[in-house]
Amino acid sequence: MKQLLKHIRGDRTIWALIAVLAIFSFMPIYSASVNLVNVTGGTAIGYLLKHVVLLLLGFAIIYGVHKIHYHYFSGGAVLMIPVVIVLLIITLAQGTTIGGTIASRWIRIPFVGIGFQTSTLAGLVLMVYLARYLAKNKHTKIIFKESLWKLWLPVGLILMLILPADFSTTAILFFMILVVAFIGGYPLKYIGFILGLGIIFLAFFILIAKAFPDAMPNRVKTWESRIESFWEPSEKNDNYQVEKAKIAIATGGAFGKGPGKSNQKNFLPQSSSDFIYAIIIEEYGLFGALLIIFAYFWLLFRIFVAARKASTVFGALLVIGVGLPIIFQACINMAVATDLFPVTGQTLPLISSGGTSIWMTCFAVGMILSVSASKEETEASILDEHPLDILHGTIN
Repeated sequence: MKQLLKHIRGDRTIWALIAVLAIFSFMPIYSASVNLVNVTGGTAIGYLLKHVVLLLLGFAIIYGVHKIHYHYFSGGAVLMIPVVIVLLIITLAQGTTIGGTIASRWIRIPFVGIGFQTSTLAGLVLMVYLARYLAKNKHTKIIFKESLWKLWLPVGLILMLILPADFSTTAILFFMILVVAFIGGYPLKYIGFILGLGIIFLAFFILIAKAFPDAMPNRVKTWESRIESFWEPSEKNDNYQVEKAKIAIATGGAFGKGPGKSNQKNFLPQSSSDFIYAIIIEEYGLFGALLIIFAYFWLLFRIFVAARKASTVFGALLVIGVGLPIIFQACINMAVATDLFPVTGQTLPLISSGGTSIWMTCFAVGMILSVSASKEETEASILDEHPLDILHGTIN
């Protein structure tokens, strides 16, 4: 065990929290996958094994990424921007079918047969790129016209490519970018201007989509129906998922029915991904629900600790930029399952099934741990210096 811990660097609490969330996911995934068995075939144990393999690969990603010095991610984000743009264009052009429905947010990786959600990768790259820009301009006056070309042009282009297929991801990314920009010292008046431009563009996009419905069939109608179902629930609105989730939550009680004893898993679509939190409440009750919330908010606290201890501005902004979306996505997923937010299709990080979501979350965690590990190395190198050297440096 000691030999293993020698190779693990960074915030040990973050490592532990990620491991706990991943291990906890085994039973809910095994239980909720009954719905997938009924729809697509296979076995519950088969879906569990697939989830375990995806998590193991995710932890391999965490380990590999946290060994890379975080400064390399700055240049990597610049190189990845054009790659992401090309991938998003390919995704829009060829989108594939997932589970019998059109899913133009996915592409199929050749020779492997695995679906990959390019918007998730794009979001991670954008947050690193934003951290790089804010860090480089932290001690200089930001000229708005320059920032339009250097920052908002690539951000806007990528968000425009994500929007036709995935409105919820676009909205969440845009919000997170504005939040991190504010934290990073980007002028508030410019943020307000960018927010206004985003709202105007969204309105223009909706008008175009309504004028030419064949170009993007059912996308705007899907957004409208979800919002209408949330604000004005009625028999006319398609509210089946939310109603089944509410039944699951209502029957969970304080301590739940017990692991694997959910009834609504047989009826609730996406019970192993988008609505897994409802299944967790049904099986583990209010106690289990609060434990999950506590774990994510403890992770949020450790993210802020890692950012506070970072030795550079880029390191701090990188931790916040890739860490906050994990917690925000978790909050959105739990809010949807409890009918506090319209249905979005966002997964519960490290608990829901899904390869791309798990891997990109693990990549973000690896970046956070890389920053944390770098701080530990700096402190260790100082302690390794000869006491007279330290004293000499202090006197000088």
